[in-house]
Amino acid sequence: MNIFRRADYQSETTQFIDQLKAAKPTLEAEQLAGRALLWDKSINRAEAGDIAAGRVAQQAYVYAR
Repeated sequence: MNIFRRADYQSETTQFIDQLKAAKPTLEAEQLAGRALLWDKSINRAEAGDIAAGRVAQQAYVYAR
C-alpha cells in the first residue's frame, strides 16, 4: 500500500444516492416495478402491423384544402 495514495473520490451526489439506498433497501425494486408499470410492455406484432397499415398519409401542408 502506498502511503501517498489518497482515498477514492466520491461526489456529493454519489454519497447521497448511497445513503438513500442504505436507508431504503427496497428502493431499486420499487423503481423497477414503476418502470414495468409504464414502460416494459409486450408488443403484439400483428396488431401493431394492422395499426400501421391503417394510417392515412398526411398532406405536405396540413391547412391546404
